Amino acid sequence: MIRIGQGYDVHQLVAGRDLILGGVKLDYHLGLDGHSDADVIAHAAADAVLGAMGMSDIGVYFPPSDPQFKDLDSMLILQKCRELLIEHGYKLNNIDITLIAQAPKIAPYTAQMKVNISQALGIESNQVGLKATTNETMGFVGREEGMAAMAVALIENH
Repeated sequence: MIRIGQGYDVHQLVAGRDLILGGVKLDYHLGLDGHSDADVIAHAAADAVLGAMGMSDIGVYFPPSDPQFKDLDSMLILQKCRELLIEHGYKLNNIDITLIAQAPKIAPYTAQMKVNISQALGIESNQVGLKATTNETMGFVGREEGMAAMAVALIENH
């Protein structure tokens, strides 16, 4: 059986936090606010994988109310998704992720992000699609108040 899942995540940009995207710390004057490292790319990817399996979102597995997950590296969330895939007899065929952010440009970092995501999920980096778009200065993303990410994941029984 082939299954597809989608994920979406959004976080506010704030001063005083590191900007972590795809497991990479970017040099930027703002970071994403959240209980974990607030990596919207990883969170959207995780929800896509979980959704493909018909499971709950990452908040069930990593509740923001739980202090043990404060500032958690989101690559660990993706590793948990990998474990759940294996446990439930699925294999991840590919994942495709779009970051929606006005700034900064992520092109210099995408190769490393793809490696980080693929290693955490146990797939090859060519099985990870990753791109970014702006919001053409419109809305909260355009005003640089936050970032969002969308992802789709294709899985199958093995």
